[in-house]
Amino acid sequence: MCKLSMPGLTAGLLLCSASVWSATNACDLNGDGVVNSTDVQAAINMSIGISTCPTTVNLVGAGVCDAIVVQRVVNASLGQTCLTSTGLHVVALTWAASTSSGITGYQVSRGTSSTGPFSPLATVGATTTSYTDTAVVSGTTYYYVVATVAGSNVSANTSPVTAAVPTP
Repeated sequence: MCKLSMPGLTAGLLLCSASVWSATNACDLNGDGVVNSTDVQAAINMSIGISTCPTTVNLVGAGVCDAIVVQRVVNASLGQTCLTSTGLHVVALTWAASTSSGITGYQVSRGTSSTGPFSPLATVGATTTSYTDTAVVSGTTYYYVVATVAGSNVSANTSPVTAAVPTP
């Protein structure tokens, strides 16, 4: 994770990369159509060896039952999306909100060179301080910048931050 100062913003841009995940019903370990405490207990039992981990469990890899599986099932039981590994990646960006008045949003842009050009990916609202880029290619290094938006005015970009997407 890195922190850089951003022109036009009062705080830094934080960047990290993480694996990509896709939504499925894989967290419904007992197949009853809901993810709840029964599935959480099944995940715990499988991860500590009380129950057999079937090859049909595929949250981290086929037949893998570990603490990551437990956490994903817990998260899904709390209403989050059930995440399963796809072998791809995403880049998750977060930044501190600007305290400048009149900010209506943030423009997130990406390039493959630290000097640009940077292509806008999205403009998010003023209360949003994160963006997840799900369209990255394994083995590619990307450079991200963020700019504040105030009505139709867009500030200068931040200094670029780097995200090296690993090869699966």
